[in-house]
Amino acid sequence: MRIHHLWALAFSWTFAIGVQAEARKPADLIVNGDYVLTMVEGEAALKNAAVVIRDDLIIDVLPSAEALARYDAGRVIPGKNRVVMPGLINGHTHTAMTLFRGMVDDLDLMSWLNDYVFPMERRFVTPEFVRIGSELACWEMIRGGTTTFVDMYFYPDEIAHVVDRCGLRAVVGAPHIDYPSPGFEGWEDSFAAARQFVDQWQGRHDRIRPAFAPHAPYTVSAEHLAATVDAAADTDALISMHLSEGPAEVAQIQSTYGKTPVNHVAELGLFDQKLIAAHMVVLTEEDIQQVASAGVGTVHNPTSNLKVASGVSPVPDLLAAGVAVALGTDGAASNNDLDLWEEVRLAALLHKGETGDPTAIPAQTALALATRIGARAIHWDDEIGTLAPGMQADLIQIEYGDTNQLPLYDIVSHLVYVLDSEDVTTTVVAGQILMQDKQILTINEAALRKSVEDMASRIRAALSKGS
Repeated sequence: MRIHHLWALAFSWTFAIGVQAEARKPADLIVNGDYVLTMVEGEAALKNAAVVIRDDLIIDVLPSAEALARYDAGRVIPGKNRVVMPGLINGHTHTAMTLFRGMVDDLDLMSWLNDYVFPMERRFVTPEFVRIGSELACWEMIRGGTTTFVDMYFYPDEIAHVVDRCGLRAVVGAPHIDYPSPGFEGWEDSFAAARQFVDQWQGRHDRIRPAFAPHAPYTVSAEHLAATVDAAADTDALISMHLSEGPAEVAQIQSTYGKTPVNHVAELGLFDQKLIAAHMVVLTEEDIQQVASAGVGTVHNPTSNLKVASGVSPVPDLLAAGVAVALGTDGAASNNDLDLWEEVRLAALLHKGETGDPTAIPAQTALALATRIGARAIHWDDEIGTLAPGMQADLIQIEYGDTNQLPLYDIVSHLVYVLDSEDVTTTVVAGQILMQDKQILTINEAALRKSVEDMASRIRAALSKGS
């Protein structure tokens, strides 16, 4: 009788263990952290938590101990002294301009563009230039924890293929302009190429969304901007453009059309489309209300705007009106890096000084501009910007705990005011690990460095000759 009882007890234990093992759900990756910031509005940081990933999606966010008990994952990344949060979103950049980093500084916007950037672009920008410069930009963004960016540069097909290979997520804009530009004689051929690019990529890649990218209202005529609106409506594509970037643009549009740049492009129908408006520095109260009612996403580029003395976007007023604002680095030629952590910190500090109000942009809001709110600004908040089941698995780990980072009282404060890009240890996009333990896995750094230096030597030679 006793033997039968022991056998039955053993059988029940075996059965219970088997049921428990079978109950563990399959997962591909578990990323742990002492803190997990989901960036879901109203949610506080979770302590000793984990994000569970299957394929390209987040399937759970829960305490680390429960994650290991419930899920059988192929890979588990530990979280000691690490914070897990959504990857950062760079709402406006020109990736290939990394190759013009530090080429010329300390000039106003129009002198910088007309006297240096445009001439050097006409001379050097080729598909090879764009491929190398974009890969350099992607390396820098992966290293710094940026997982999504909005780009606007020539040869967008080259950029899209680099994005595909390196694993990042991007809105890739195809620029068109009324003047000769690299590869094009003027409006007709550049606009035709933009339409072809959008047709080729629209709905074809999970991580890449194409966009029309008319440069600005001062470089593209009203008639041509209206043609962009029609093309975007036909294809349900995004539009990304520079808008109200500084006093010179405002004066020119006012003189030519008798309107503010915002009024001008709104009347042409751009506000009826999914528009990402970069810079938005000089705005009237009417402009802000018009932007808010249309659902236009705006992009604040604090470093770049300060460097060329364009001014400061009225971000607190935009947010108060309900406008979605992203942060952007702009291109490395006018920044001179793609470090979005600098933009987060500067956004938090700059508007305190501008308004005299230390609560103008709190740390939590500054971080949201680079994640949740930024995702809404670029019209991609259905998939990115927060860590929640069903969202894309785009996330980063940031390491903390060095002596110069002690003590820690508030992890959000630390992320905005203490930590920086050098503290990012892990970058994951769509469930794929792009960087682990600060080692980038999708780009050959040695080969990239050689390509960059070869290209830079040609640019140096041209600069030394004054041509």
